[in-house]
Amino acid sequence: MSYKIPLGKRLFDIVITTFILIIASPLFILVAIAIRLESKGKVFYYQPRVGMNYKIFPFFKFRSMYVNADKQVTALKDQSQYKTASQSAKKGNCYRDYNDIVVSDDGILNHKDFEKQSEQEIENSFFKVKNDPRITKVGRFIRKTSIDELPQLINVLRGEMSLVGNRPLPLYEAEKITEDRFIERFMAPAGITGYWQVTDRGKDDVSGVRRKMRDVFYARKHTFLLDLWILLKTPLAAIQKENV
Repeated sequence: MSYKIPLGKRLFDIVITTFILIIASPLFILVAIAIRLESKGKVFYYQPRVGMNYKIFPFFKFRSMYVNADKQVTALKDQSQYKTASQSAKKGNCYRDYNDIVVSDDGILNHKDFEKQSEQEIENSFFKVKNDPRITKVGRFIRKTSIDELPQLINVLRGEMSLVGNRPLPLYEAEKITEDRFIERFMAPAGITGYWQVTDRGKDDVSGVRRKMRDVFYARKHTFLLDLWILLKTPLAAIQKENV
């Protein structure tokens, strides 16, 4: 299977994106100056991301962290905003017990152990930390207001993303999504904003599984009217309450 952005959606993306880029060009300049004044390094940051049809592309953002921040991910992993399966269990989440078994590369498991293992891998694949020490002062502001996402308009013009879709994932997150119930999220456009962003973004109690199911819902149900609803909800959702 592969997905192709409908012509009407693509034309809408090009027209609206071009308009926004023209209007926002003074803001681009001001943000670029502020970033360079605070810390050394490039104004723009790009990272390989996995989007529609598993295609890997350079994902553009304004740099909001100090240089080489990616190397600190492992050290901060335990502070991730997304709950682990063990934390979920402490809050009362239950797993259904089955009598049958699952055979995997690691051996034979009963369904209860298999589901726990699966949930753990999904939860641990997403990484976001409150009050992240890697973020600069300017970076904290542009993240809170989502200004750091504006360079992704270039990705939209290049055809790698759409205004609305499922967020493209870093490689270390995408490689964890191997189950049939989640992979359908890649059969939809990669977007600047999306269904998950306007429903759950900024909440500190959202599991990785819930986030993936939101993405799957969009992949199955997205329409032009749903896209318009998401775009209308985006300005309010763009202002984050938490420092993440």
